[in-house]
Amino acid sequence: MHPQLAQTAEDVSRIAFGFMASKALFAGLHIDVFTHLSEGPKTIREIAKSSAVPENRVMTLMTALTSIGLADYTDGKYANAPGAEAFLSKNSKYDFGDYLRYQIDQQMYPFLEQLNNVMDGTLDPEAVDSYQHWMSDPAQAALYSNAQHAGSLGPGRSIARTVDLTGATSLLDVGGGTGAMTIRLLEANPELTSTIIDFPNVSEIGWNFITDAGMIDRVRYIPGNALVAEWPTDQGAVLMSYLFSGVPGTEVPKLVERAFEALAPGGTFMVHDFMVADDREGPSMAALWQLQHMAFTPDAHSITAGWLKSEMGKVGFRNIEDAEAIPGLTHLVYAVKPG
Repeated sequence: MHPQLAQTAEDVSRIAFGFMASKALFAGLHIDVFTHLSEGPKTIREIAKSSAVPENRVMTLMTALTSIGLADYTDGKYANAPGAEAFLSKNSKYDFGDYLRYQIDQQMYPFLEQLNNVMDGTLDPEAVDSYQHWMSDPAQAALYSNAQHAGSLGPGRSIARTVDLTGATSLLDVGGGTGAMTIRLLEANPELTSTIIDFPNVSEIGWNFITDAGMIDRVRYIPGNALVAEWPTDQGAVLMSYLFSGVPGTEVPKLVERAFEALAPGGTFMVHDFMVADDREGPSMAALWQLQHMAFTPDAHSITAGWLKSEMGKVGFRNIEDAEAIPGLTHLVYAVKPG
């Protein structure tokens, strides 16, 4: 085989078998191997003992994790690679393993099984799960929400550092889930209070996180579907995080208009979501996340920061800016209502 063709075949195979790498990561999280290794390098026997998994299975898993760069192997012992140590160990300050372990592995992967039928339109519309249907199940709502909370605290911190909300006293967090973003914004802005709109089961779970954060006197929930619920007005800021990728694309311009109407003059509108580049050549992680969301929201649209900035401008927003939030994955677009 021609060397260039061989390289192309290798690239295609790497993409095609990427799901196996994901499953290796999920299996490692399932037996807490990254937490065990945070205590120090271990042999296969030591990992097997601490995880209560047979040595042959541990050997195969650790070989796979080493091959994809999540573990290092030196002198007969395995250790966490830097990224695994920083983000996958329960002992890490920035751990978001539960987000991957529960939401991605147990919920998102199964949804992808219906993607082909969504693409060609052969899936019965009644069989398409939506967020509203999904979140009406208390067990699924709890699994999703607890995992999402762990994955949203970091981006929430980044948004709080990026957007200056000085002078704002009220925040409307539309589709705010368990309040991870609200918590970070309130931490950074002591004068700010927040109203979160989300489904009833999610709101109930979120209240536990708000209580743990000591913010029960600064946060209230409006339990309901944010697309049809009544929103408070005269708000100092409006936030929509991971909302646009989970609703039909025709709803997005309407949400931008409603945000404008809900804001007080001089208020700030913030949108954080999976966004691809305007040339639609990437980044790959954002593009794949948008595709994944389509498996349960067939009418969702793949959005770009440029398109969203244009929509904001149409309804009257000014000083429209954008910034990368999670590198290669999410984007933040924010603007001001003139006043």
